[in-house]
Amino acid sequence: MPSITALAALLGSVLVPGTLAVSSLLIAPRVGFRNVFSPKILWKRLCEGSGQGGTHPLSALCVALAGTLGVGNITGVASALMSGGPGALFWMWIGALIVLPVKYLEVRLAVFCRRWDKSGYYGGAMYVLRDGLTGQLSPKTAGAAGGGFAVLCCVNSLLTGNIVQANAAASVIAPDRRLLCGCFLALLVFVSVILGTRKIERIASCVIPALTGFYILACGIVILPNLRLIPWILRTVVLSALCPRAALGAAMGFTARQAIRYGIMRGIFSNEAGCGTSPTAHAAADTRSPDHQASLGVAEVVFDTLILCTMTGLVLLVADVRWGVLPWQASADAAAVTAEAFAKGAGAFIASLVRLSVPLFAYSSIIAQFYYGMTAIRYLTKKKTAAIFYGLASSVCPVIGAVIPSGAMWLGADLLLGSMTLLNCSVLVFLSSRAKWAGNPR
Repeated sequence: MPSITALAALLGSVLVPGTLAVSSLLIAPRVGFRNVFSPKILWKRLCEGSGQGGTHPLSALCVALAGTLGVGNITGVASALMSGGPGALFWMWIGALIVLPVKYLEVRLAVFCRRWDKSGYYGGAMYVLRDGLTGQLSPKTAGAAGGGFAVLCCVNSLLTGNIVQANAAASVIAPDRRLLCGCFLALLVFVSVILGTRKIERIASCVIPALTGFYILACGIVILPNLRLIPWILRTVVLSALCPRAALGAAMGFTARQAIRYGIMRGIFSNEAGCGTSPTAHAAADTRSPDHQASLGVAEVVFDTLILCTMTGLVLLVADVRWGVLPWQASADAAAVTAEAFAKGAGAFIASLVRLSVPLFAYSSIIAQFYYGMTAIRYLTKKKTAAIFYGLASSVCPVIGAVIPSGAMWLGADLLLGSMTLLNCSVLVFLSSRAKWAGNPR
């Protein structure tokens, strides 16, 4: 276990941040900054489709957000703060800004390499790996590389996309009856498995906007009455990111390496940028061009991390300044701490509604990740038995997630997301050097 923990620390504090930074520096000039940052273009992308069938671009964005919003913004941020100190929030911001060109390119390539059948468009990073490496490697080797990523995608959908979500839901709703909560969530997932992936798009399009609107309102109720504290909190966040022992005192025990590790890794857990999963949702979009949908991929990161994660972080830090809710230790229950912060800052009624929203966020994330996993299964094999087995596994995992220790769960999530990010970014950097793939506007 110590060696695995050390590997996770190395991935989170050195390899993954370094890979994302280098990838972004190499990719950004090739895709063009004007493509990445353009609110006018973004608005046009939200309102158009190609008219060729498939999923509306906004629906595809909602599916991608369903896989990222909620538990990542709630428990992920709390876990990052308790493990890495207030500075972890700063490194979430830095990670989100760094990864925007990477997100743009991975969504663009997912749309560029997608397939079509009678049910609509489908694709993902595994198809990008296969098509992009064909010609550089033998077709069999390129297909195996895509297959390796597809396997990681399936495992990720069951662990970070299912078990982690169920664990958070059980911690908030029924900490004393976790098994019962897991069984109820498993039943909901099983029903969604029977309905199929196209129904998932409709569910996400309805559930995510409503849940997100409520969560923003709940955060505002805590933050707005305490605006006078925000400048001091932001100063603490920046100082603790750059020199944590000077800002917080040696007794806190945080280091810059911890802040970077947990800020970057929980940021990836929340926005999935660079790890190659959410482009699966964007690949199904009925969009006019790969660049159009790539703009929505950038919006996904901005909204998820720079807006919602920041709001959660401010809620937690405000509640800690006023009521001391943060235990500042990695072993604490992140979901329960977040719920307590809302209870202290917004009252019992709003806190109860936030508690009820967590299982809904978890459910939407699980079904979105199920969609990603089914696409990966489709890449690996056409046999229906594999899809049935995966559906059953997805229905059982909420029960496992409800009772599993959170420490082992987060360790596995960090290792898996780190491995996927290293593989995906390496291929993206390689493909960005070729104008056909990068889509350089020049």
